[in-house]
Amino acid sequence: MIPDHTSTPRRNRRLAALGTAAAMTAATALAGVLLTTTEAAAGTLSGTFYREPSSSVNRWLAANPNDYRAPLISQRIGSQPQAVWFANYQPSTIQSQVSAYVGAANNLNQIPVLVPYMLPNRDCGGASAGGAPSISAYRTWVDSFAAGLGTRTAVIILEPDSLALQTCLSSTEKAERNSALSYAVTKFKQVNANAKVYLDAGHSAWNSPADTASRLQAAGVANAAGFYSNASNYRWTADEVAFGRNVLNALGNSNLHQVVDTSRNGKGPLGSEWCDPAGRGTGQAPSTNTGEATVDAYIWIKLPGEADGCAAAAGQFVPDLAYSLAQNGIVNSPPPSQSASPSPSRSPSASPSASPSASPSSSPSASPQPGGACSVSYRIDSQWGEGFVASVTITNRGAAVSSWTLTWTYAGNQTITNAWNATVSQSGANVTARNVAHNGSIATNGSTSFGFQATYSGSNTNPTSFKLNNVTCS
Repeated sequence: MIPDHTSTPRRNRRLAALGTAAAMTAATALAGVLLTTTEAAAGTLSGTFYREPSSSVNRWLAANPNDYRAPLISQRIGSQPQAVWFANYQPSTIQSQVSAYVGAANNLNQIPVLVPYMLPNRDCGGASAGGAPSISAYRTWVDSFAAGLGTRTAVIILEPDSLALQTCLSSTEKAERNSALSYAVTKFKQVNANAKVYLDAGHSAWNSPADTASRLQAAGVANAAGFYSNASNYRWTADEVAFGRNVLNALGNSNLHQVVDTSRNGKGPLGSEWCDPAGRGTGQAPSTNTGEATVDAYIWIKLPGEADGCAAAAGQFVPDLAYSLAQNGIVNSPPPSQSASPSPSRSPSASPSASPSASPSSSPSASPQPGGACSVSYRIDSQWGEGFVASVTITNRGAAVSSWTLTWTYAGNQTITNAWNATVSQSGANVTARNVAHNGSIATNGSTSFGFQATYSGSNTNPTSFKLNNVTCS
């Protein structure tokens, strides 16, 4: 039974019917770079996330290429790397499923993101109920899961709901769950020393930082890489980062870090509604370049377009949900090393498309090249209180350029706080945006886009004068 959605600050459930795992058994991103205007270092994780070609959205896109919704869904959702959930209890095949997925990511020198979701009594019997039949069966399943992890970097989002949602558990069951989670963390690290395991911290509007820290400690977070928050929810990234800092302060362990699910928080939450709320949007693209020393990555844990259990069965892909999220979401560029077009199958022998030593956050060293005529589209995608998210599209009408700088001046009192797909700096009302490594080249009549989050006071007026490489744009 699903509880009152408006009064319970739960995260959104995802019953992973795991068509992805079945597809992986059969078949076998860094995405738009998020850079902040601060000089804070990113966390300890670096590299490009892997985009699973057999994800539910990409299977739908492959089957419906002529659907009017397909181009936008492909551009803004299908192109992005997303986590793969392992949620069907199939102990005889889980090792091969994990190995196939991890191996495909390794072949591209990219990072797989795995979500083990198999604890007994998961979701407290809600829309995503299920799991292993017993704690002992779960430990055996964990052993098989670990055997498929390989030896290279893998991100493990361990058991959503496991710590933040425990209202249905007795004290004995809580202790058993904590022991099982601690066992999983230790097992994964024993098998693969490069595995980065993160435990469940709920989200910023759920349990308090002190309570969250206590739960994490009981589950063995000291042996993990840290914790994740906002899994399958809609809370603003800034709120989650602030919440994470408070949790880290309560933990008092400087070795621990946070990852944040940004898959559906591009317009923030709709009050306390958690089950398929209307009008939400995709968020900042997955990236290990967070600009936050305590935040290892922004990850799409929940797969945009998969229902929470209200619009359809939990985990079922719903094109209308995906289309709405894409329409209302932050505009992210597709990962530079992977095509935005979905592929119905994976080729395990494919040549690597990105070097593991590449630094996607590094800007080209060349000076911006002069250009000709240009046009700029500046759009406010969402606005609330004293904040807003905007996207900028540059179209080059002159000679091709291999690097660019865009400048503008605000007439109002706007301050940019973070940006993606560009390095943005601001001095008073004057703003300068420079390309990042993957989007410096703009062909004649070609375009590129970037976005940012900002605050304002008074009137949030659009700038009217843009210059691309010192050439005034229309």
